[in-house]
Amino acid sequence: MSSTSERLPHRVSSLAIDMFARETGFSGPEIHSIFAEHTDALGPYQGWGGGSQSRWQIFEAGLNSLPLQQQRALLLELCDYDGSVRHGMPAPARIEKLRSLLLADGTPGAVAAGEGLTKLADWQAVTKSWTVALSKVTTDPDGAITATRTTLESICKHICDERSVTYEDSWDLARLYKAAAAAMEVSPDQHTEQIIKQILSGAATVVGGLAGMRNALSDAHGRGKGSVGPAPRHAKLAVNAGFAIAGFLIDTHIEKPARKAEAN
Repeated sequence: MSSTSERLPHRVSSLAIDMFARETGFSGPEIHSIFAEHTDALGPYQGWGGGSQSRWQIFEAGLNSLPLQQQRALLLELCDYDGSVRHGMPAPARIEKLRSLLLADGTPGAVAAGEGLTKLADWQAVTKSWTVALSKVTTDPDGAITATRTTLESICKHICDERSVTYEDSWDLARLYKAAAAAMEVSPDQHTEQIIKQILSGAATVVGGLAGMRNALSDAHGRGKGSVGPAPRHAKLAVNAGFAIAGFLIDTHIEKPARKAEAN
């Protein structure tokens, strides 16, 4: 069983229990089956005989029997569960609250950066890759790095689309970023103040670094026998850095609307 220091914060575990093992969520047999795929700690299901555990007790015991990383991964899977649920899935707002709590510790920058995303309509592709990147930081570092780049590429394309900037699907991330930044007048060469130029140049350098990191460390390409994949710390670096840029692009897009074409 996991030690207290390896358990999820109480606010997270209690919310998950309320969502999946009380008024809404899974039946006792369903909960037992979910955890039986990951641990033998619960033993055989006892049914509803005298002294049997309630649904929430089974859920709590199963959750606490898993390592911390596996607890997070399992709860994220349950947030996306699309099968039959005896007592019904929790409300979408509660699912999003739990997901944000689960992802906040490893990637705090992504939470703040994502605030602007909720204000944009028809950005589902960005939202999807954003969530994928966050959910894979500890369980699939390769995939997290790839999803971070995909997120940035999608953001740049959405910005270009909404500002009538032409681009080609074959463009790499650096070129897409340059086009989106120029459309919003946040390219380094569009400013004369040195400190602003330095910050914007740094943002472009981060984007180039993420592209290189993805090519060298992510699952975007095959590897030889002796290659070593990225660790969760590499994925956290990529996601936090990438989403800092993503948040900057989104906030700028919102705060600096595209200029309307002058009438002829």
